[in-house]
Amino acid sequence: MSDNRQDPGPLDGKLISLEQSYEVAFWSEALGITRDELREAVETVGHSAAAVRVYLADRPTVASETKSDPDVQ
Repeated sequence: MSDNRQDPGPLDGKLISLEQSYEVAFWSEALGITRDELREAVETVGHSAAAVRVYLADRPTVASETKSDPDVQ
């Protein structure tokens, strides 16, 4: 990520840093997730943007969770 707060996009897009709030905001928006979900993903798979994308793609969605729960109608 660039240290230029006027242009907070990633320099190479390969790593996700949780150190700067503007970087967390950028990645959260780019991936369509909350800041807490981003932190969880990075803590689980590391700072690689590719690994985080795979992790997010592999997690169950709310819709699929309710379909598999026999108590939910």
